[in-house]
Amino acid sequence: MKFSVFQLSRRGGREKNEDRMGYSYTREAGLFALADGMGGHPEGEVAAQIALQTLSALFQREAKPRLAQPPVFLAAGVMAAHHQIIRYASERGMLDTPRTTLVAAVLQAGELHWVHCGDSRLYVVRDGVLLSRTRDHSYIEAQANAGAPVEGLNRNVLFTCLGSTVRPMFDVGGPVRLAEGDKVLLCSDGLWSSVDDDAIADALAALPVADAVTALVEQALNTAGEHSDNVTVLAMEWETTSESAFQASGFTETEQMTEGVFASTIQAGVVDPMLDDMDEAAIERSIAEINEAIARTAARRR
Repeated sequence: MKFSVFQLSRRGGREKNEDRMGYSYTREAGLFALADGMGGHPEGEVAAQIALQTLSALFQREAKPRLAQPPVFLAAGVMAAHHQIIRYASERGMLDTPRTTLVAAVLQAGELHWVHCGDSRLYVVRDGVLLSRTRDHSYIEAQANAGAPVEGLNRNVLFTCLGSTVRPMFDVGGPVRLAEGDKVLLCSDGLWSSVDDDAIADALAALPVADAVTALVEQALNTAGEHSDNVTVLAMEWETTSESAFQASGFTETEQMTEGVFASTIQAGVVDPMLDDMDEAAIERSIAEINEAIARTAARRR
């Protein structure tokens, strides 16, 4: 595999940055992921970090050096990340759970597969044309897709996320067979809420990924001003060949890697030894414990 990748995150006008992003790869497969910790709930940045660490740990374990079934891996990874967040909250007796969105993509055998939960997005662009974009799990997007009016609706209201006490909804997409020069971009809502889809596609078409990401992040920050959300973007160009792209962004060529080698920009996390045992019953038990704690607290306040 040959690809160029660049990632950038800015705090914007928020008190802290709750976004996390990163990528991992072996000789024959790559994982790219981004999570946006949700405000209004405790420790959103922890939820985002747990989601990425869980996916990366599973990828390291399963990609030997490729994944057996990328869509199955992505679906299982989402649920494993969700359970790890629930477990984190349960073990600490938290009355509310940390929550996060997630978008992740697997690149293998020249094909792109992806999964998303919430409103962090993935874009696939070829020669300036938007081939694919994920659809947000938000009420405003659901209304728009149904042709209903969206005036007055809050774009930040989601109907699913990771870490909620309700089982998450998620969509698995692909495969898309990539052609040389195709660009893939993952981003938090801090980007797309201020920069429209056409502008994103145009920047990816006109510039190497490092320059495109930098320009898009700056545009989002300038447009939103002092009230800007966290803005986080990770972009990849497939089969990079030009010398300018090599010099300007993180060029990676994996053919020389030995079979057992794994590389990652995601901060390592310890794989839970019970990861294989994370069935629905275990998830429901953790959720029940949290709900019981909430009920006890409410009863004491009466």
